[in-house]
Amino acid sequence: MSVGRRLLALVLALCAAGSGWAGQRERLSLDSGWLFHLGDVAAPAIKGHGMSYGSAKAGNAGGAAANDFDDSSWRRLDLPHDWAVEGPFDKNENASQGYRPRGIAWYRRYVQLQPEDRGRHIELQFDAIATHSTVWVNGILVNRNWSGYNGRSIDITPHVRYGEDVNTIAVRVDADAQEGWWYEGAGMYRHAWLVKRDALHIATDGVHANPVKVHDRWTVPVEVTLESSAKAAREAVVEVTLVDPAGAVVGRGRAPARVAALDSAVARLKLEVPKPKLWSLQQPQLYRVRAVLRDSSGELDSAELHTGFRTLRFDADRGFFLNGQSVKLQGVAIHQDHAGVGVAVPDSIWEFRLRQLKEMGVNTIRFAHNAPAAEVLDLADRMGLLVMDENRNFNTSPEVLEQLKWLVRRDRNRPSVILWSMFNEEPLQGTEPGYEMTRRMVAEVKKLDPTRPVTAAMHDGIFGDVNATQAVDVAGLNYQAWAYDRFHQLNPRLPMLSTEDTSAYMTRGAFTSDQKAQVLNSYDEEPSSWGATHRKAWRAIADRPFMAGGAVWTGLDYRGEPTPFEWPSAGSFFGAMDLCAFPKTAFWIHQAHWIRDRPIVKLVPHWNWAGREGQAVKVMVATNAPRVRLLLNGQAVGERDVDPIDMVSFDVPYAPGRLEAVALRNGAEVGRDAVETSGEPARLVLTPDRSALAGDGRDAVPVTVSAVDSKGRPVPTTDALVRFHVEGAGSLIGVGNGDPNSHESEKAGERHLFNGLAQVILQTQRAGRGALTLRATSPGLQDAVVVLDVQSVPQPPAVAPAQAFAKVGGWRISPAQAERPDPRMAPGHGDMNTWGWGEPPVKQAPEDLAWRVYRASFGLRADRNDGRGQIVFREIAGQAEVWAEGLKLGEKTDPAPGPLTVTIPQGPGWRTLNVLVRSQRGQVSGLLGRVVVEPGVR
Repeated sequence: MSVGRRLLALVLALCAAGSGWAGQRERLSLDSGWLFHLGDVAAPAIKGHGMSYGSAKAGNAGGAAANDFDDSSWRRLDLPHDWAVEGPFDKNENASQGYRPRGIAWYRRYVQLQPEDRGRHIELQFDAIATHSTVWVNGILVNRNWSGYNGRSIDITPHVRYGEDVNTIAVRVDADAQEGWWYEGAGMYRHAWLVKRDALHIATDGVHANPVKVHDRWTVPVEVTLESSAKAAREAVVEVTLVDPAGAVVGRGRAPARVAALDSAVARLKLEVPKPKLWSLQQPQLYRVRAVLRDSSGELDSAELHTGFRTLRFDADRGFFLNGQSVKLQGVAIHQDHAGVGVAVPDSIWEFRLRQLKEMGVNTIRFAHNAPAAEVLDLADRMGLLVMDENRNFNTSPEVLEQLKWLVRRDRNRPSVILWSMFNEEPLQGTEPGYEMTRRMVAEVKKLDPTRPVTAAMHDGIFGDVNATQAVDVAGLNYQAWAYDRFHQLNPRLPMLSTEDTSAYMTRGAFTSDQKAQVLNSYDEEPSSWGATHRKAWRAIADRPFMAGGAVWTGLDYRGEPTPFEWPSAGSFFGAMDLCAFPKTAFWIHQAHWIRDRPIVKLVPHWNWAGREGQAVKVMVATNAPRVRLLLNGQAVGERDVDPIDMVSFDVPYAPGRLEAVALRNGAEVGRDAVETSGEPARLVLTPDRSALAGDGRDAVPVTVSAVDSKGRPVPTTDALVRFHVEGAGSLIGVGNGDPNSHESEKAGERHLFNGLAQVILQTQRAGRGALTLRATSPGLQDAVVVLDVQSVPQPPAVAPAQAFAKVGGWRISPAQAERPDPRMAPGHGDMNTWGWGEPPVKQAPEDLAWRVYRASFGLRADRNDGRGQIVFREIAGQAEVWAEGLKLGEKTDPAPGPLTVTIPQGPGWRTLNVLVRSQRGQVSGLLGRVVVEPGVR
């Protein structure tokens, strides 16, 4: 199966897994239809007793959190969204955050629930929001969160409305707050969901089914946490099914449960599996665990996850073992941003990134320094990658411990996760307070998952009398190769690994360092002051069996932390790949270090050195072969043995032509690579990562942009400006070129090539089908066109965006009057009691005094304040006059119950209505139906 077909199948599998729909449960995407405003929206100043009184009541949030806030001019967009990557570079902004303005912004969305949803448990889920965020539903504050990396599940059942009433979700995001010293993005950059379940249901992340092996017997202990928002205790049965990779049922079990109203309970059972298929790096075999909750009426809820059978062990003398086999952890650390999209990375672009890392020989990823998206870990499970799952904030406050516990609950079933990491490089790590904090955090992890070891990434303090290594299962060392032997001698029973190493600089495609231009060569000659070259750092790990492995800083470049420079550099130089995931020399060096099942041979640099004829050019060959022969224009210019860590280099006098490296083993050729001098660029080339995409509105593909000469040879030195035009079933969502010094817009329809390359990211339309065409043009070069096949697929279950429902509420009702009241009549100052309160339908029984005033104030949206907007009274009983700000808008002369519609003149955004209602003797009166504001007919 081709890469395109495989990935298309994977996208469909992720959609199916992500929906979680079965039985009575619906997990619906909330990604589409958000309204966005960049900048804060100040709530009105609270003045006066009436406003103070009202603002203190539930549902009366002010400003952009209010139900009736006018968002008609806001930008409409879909999630995931990172507003920081859309902004300009600014020298006055934070270098660590990539010189991008962050600030504060708001998101709003409207959701309609059907009457049949009443009685179900309704949950709002946000996978992550950068950075601090506050959430209101229908004007009620429902959640605050002070991290940009953890998800949260919010029970909004008490706050929602059904039928015609539309629910308002408002989210204020404070991205001025930061947790890291790298680019963190800004906004709702992961997915959002609405989950509907029975009142008695399986809790979010409520299934724990992690296989364990004891004395050659495999079991799957299963715990299913149940919650109930029902009004009385209920009894049910949990049924669990285990399905092997081939789809066969290999285990069943059931357990009874009783859950009190507004309470929770745990159902426990154990499944035995005699000879499971093991999850490994080469064959990541995944089992499915399906839990079904039933009562006498049938299926109430179900949840499904995947897991894997594997054993892991860290040995103090021999390193890491997976399924009893020694495995050196060939790791990298990575952040989560990508060219063109910031941290709002589509799931399929994550698949591309992980595939590139696996191609490099990576078997372990440290997600630094925070929880990754769940979809990324799904990919790691399916692709056979090991994961160090890292907590962001080092703290034992209840709030931060909840972030840690959320991480463990979410990820403790995953076979890819082999280590929990408590922190990265904390100043307290070598102190007693640091030890005590670590000890408490580890204890919380062990309560939830006793099967995996815990580590922490320490760059100092490891030899302190009291330090954090004494509280963990595996010592994690950052940049302390000098201490490997000493620490092992002093702590012979404590396993070790390098949680971070290398920190060497490279500019992709550059082979001469130029400090003034802030360019660093790609020969692996530019280590940081605290780190080492890629080769030296790996040798320190490879030569020591007790070192379980390492994590290169970093697998890919990232925005921010532009070490060793500052402005105009806006991104890092550490990556083995650049921000587009284009390989640097370090990529091929690690391929040669880590890959053993096929020949690796890569020759650098390029061979375009006009003006340097006869001068020596350093040539490096990265290979896992023991010997290399170098040919220039068919003539041998050198042959040498290869050091398996340092590789091999030659000084070759430059002459135009073809330079070839021939990898040899026992005198025989096992591989070959070549570079060739090119002419001037003649035409553009577009190379998509794959040719078939799913038309689900989420699937995305990176397209490499390059140039070749008239003979089709790549031109690795060109920086041509390329413009892009997209037609058909998708759109361009980002561009990049991997240059850490570039300040070009990542959202524009053009980009300069950088050392011969650029990247375009295309994304399909929702319900897309047919051709997606990308055309690239550049002055003086032949155009390039690529046509991608967007295939029709079932659309992921989603909540359709609703329109704002402008209901006039908060009515005050005067006492009955004998005479017609003044149309401007209002409650006295501070009167919270004489005038009543009500929401239509308001029905007054027959009364002797005929007149009442119904008074309400409301915000008038701009799209209803154009002179055409209408106030619709669904039903009024009695004669009625409608007044606003001293102007009579209309009247109803027939006392019988009936509707009334009046036109709203254009004017201020805040209006106050006085409705004078006159009852007939012996008849009911009042506002019997809703009062809504609708756009006028155009």
